[in-house]
Amino acid sequence: MEIVLALAIGALTASGLWLLFRPRTFQVILGLALLSYAVNLFILAAGRLRTDAPPVVGKGLADAASYADPVPQALVLTAIVISFATTALLLVVLLASRGLTGTDHVDGEEGEP
Repeated sequence: MEIVLALAIGALTASGLWLLFRPRTFQVILGLALLSYAVNLFILAAGRLRTDAPPVVGKGLADAASYADPVPQALVLTAIVISFATTALLLVVLLASRGLTGTDHVDGEEGEP
């Protein structure tokens, strides 16, 4: 399970970086979104990968190794909301920039194909 998660994080990071260096602004926004997904998976993996484990320790149960850590889960939920808002803001800025300059290139100039 850990190797699959590590490969998924690596693939999302590589794809996000590749899109981040593209000349068009929509591709840059998609690259930032993929990077945020990779970071979310990394934070979630930092809280131990456990299946069928309750997130909170109950009364009288002192074995913390058999429980999932709720802090990374809460951090990921917060990061999802923040990345959604950031993506929405970037899309509004993209539309405004496209309307003002007439192009969707990052530097504002049409490049060679």
